[in-house]
Amino acid sequence: MGREAIEQYLYWMDEAFDGPDEHSLLNNLSSLHDRDWDARPPGGQRRAWQIVNHVGACKFMYADHAFAQGELTWQTVDAATGFGRSPAEIIGWLRRGHDLLRSYVAALGDDAELLVERRANWGEMKETRWLVRITIEHDLYHGGEINHIRSVLQGTDRWAHEE
Repeated sequence: MGREAIEQYLYWMDEAFDGPDEHSLLNNLSSLHDRDWDARPPGGQRRAWQIVNHVGACKFMYADHAFAQGELTWQTVDAATGFGRSPAEIIGWLRRGHDLLRSYVAALGDDAELLVERRANWGEMKETRWLVRITIEHDLYHGGEINHIRSVLQGTDRWAHEE
């Protein structure tokens, strides 16, 4: 069996995380002003840094539970993985989490390993391809969320054709 599906998953992981279009997580983070990282949008509760912390923590948790020892918890993940609070530290930490998870996926031997069940961080067994797909969707979902928070905070919450 080949690795065509693994390579496709790696491509999707990279595109969702750091692709050149407006959907990628890092692309959306690059549009934040420094003041946006810790601001709450009107009527909102979550700050951008908190959302990014959640995404990064999930990357480390999925990597640890599906491919490693499964020792990280929600209470230990930040300290164990070196989460910092400045935008540069947060993005560096997020990138380390992505690179770690990606390295495990890249190390899969062949496409048959995508069907192997692995432990999710909440204890349930899931196929590897399901776990990887969820991390891809997670980056895209929260990238869109960051985009919306940024647009509300910066007063640009409208469609391009409405400008």
